[in-house]
Amino acid sequence: MSLRKWTSTDKTPTTLLIRLVVGVVFLSEGIQKFLFAAAQGSGRFEKIGMPSPEFLGPFVGITEIICGFLILIGLLTRFAAIPLISIMLVAIYTTKLPMLNDGGIWKMLHESRTDWAMLLCSIFLLIRGGGAFSIDKKL
Repeated sequence: MSLRKWTSTDKTPTTLLIRLVVGVVFLSEGIQKFLFAAAQGSGRFEKIGMPSPEFLGPFVGITEIICGFLILIGLLTRFAAIPLISIMLVAIYTTKLPMLNDGGIWKMLHESRTDWAMLLCSIFLLIRGGGAFSIDKKL
């Protein structure tokens, strides 16, 4: 797939709002995986039973920082959305679906609201691109 396909985007200026939400949330969450590794990074991955948490914590953190930053500035927006979609699908599967057994549907829906928002906004960016105020648009 060509660079032109990955940087293609619509002319919608309001896409900037979605980019700001997704970019800031993932960038800050990625940084927190290093600042608070025991609670947000490798320690959290170990607690939920993920394999190789000492590798996975920093790996996910770096991915969130890089992709969050790319989305924030609107560079390779479609490409950057793909790993973030994967991260959110894994997060929902590993941390939110088990809540169905423990607390039921309402607890799961309440606890997963940010995850669903980030997933759907990332899918939006994959489909639409970075929008009018993006580096993608200038390319």
